[in-house]
Amino acid sequence: GDFKLTTPMVLGHEASGVVVAVGSSVTHLVVGDRVAVEPGLPCMSCEFCRGGRYNLCVDMKFCATPPIHGSLAHRYNHRASFCYKLPENVSFDEAALLEPLSVAVHACRRGGVGLGSSVLICGAGPVGLLNMLVAKACGAAQVAISDISSSRLQKAKALGASHTINALEVGTEQEFVTQVETLMSSRPNTVLECSGADQSVRAGILAARPGGCFVLIGMGKPTVEIPLLTAAVREVDIRGVFRYVNCYQAALDLVASGAVDVKPLVTHHFPLAQVEQAFSTALQGKDVIKIIIDCEAV
Repeated sequence: GDFKLTTPMVLGHEASGVVVAVGSSVTHLVVGDRVAVEPGLPCMSCEFCRGGRYNLCVDMKFCATPPIHGSLAHRYNHRASFCYKLPENVSFDEAALLEPLSVAVHACRRGGVGLGSSVLICGAGPVGLLNMLVAKACGAAQVAISDISSSRLQKAKALGASHTINALEVGTEQEFVTQVETLMSSRPNTVLECSGADQSVRAGILAARPGGCFVLIGMGKPTVEIPLLTAAVREVDIRGVFRYVNCYQAALDLVASGAVDVKPLVTHHFPLAQVEQAFSTALQGKDVIKIIIDCEAV
């Protein structure tokens, strides 16, 4: 992609922690406060920042995006205005998950998900599951989710999916659309594509109802062949998602209020000293959703 790694870099962009020092002009945080860290630092002066879309900032400094080091460390220095004080009932684990949860909040906003919406989510990985939870919290009446992993679909069902679809058991893309229509009684208002897989992108566009919205969240190949004319004549809006903007507080409020429960997504914990084992576990993928690495201060 656009971000080239040329030297070794510290990873990590989903973080929470305790404030150990503050600058002289910081007034909303004090030493000892527990915070969630929004990992991007926009310039706040370009046209995108001034227009309220700072996620598109041309001079964004984002954790673990070359050449910026990430937050997987005992200490990390960050702009105070992008640190969010945690209520007592929100844990560090939940706070770390506010980053991918914010992606879901942004995606549901971009997709116009609201009361009574019908939503199809393609991909039941962490981002797909979080999109499902946010869609339900937004008032969606039906949320169907597809994946090629039966265990992930079982997890989605346990978390409240209305319908699950194993894409490996469906033949063509059109047969996928037919199954969606059968399960949901009609095509969905909004399709949230979280896998990035070519076939899933095409099937998702075809599955959206006329006048509906297809939101591309998953990062796949740079170039994908899609049924563009089919989308155009049915006036299906195709929208992209890049990170999030003005979503962190909303994500925190969803968790603090109990409207979204992210705790079941945390499947493993490792101390920082076992970081290699943590990444090996993630690569194996079996029964893994989100892994928390505890970077306790020493």
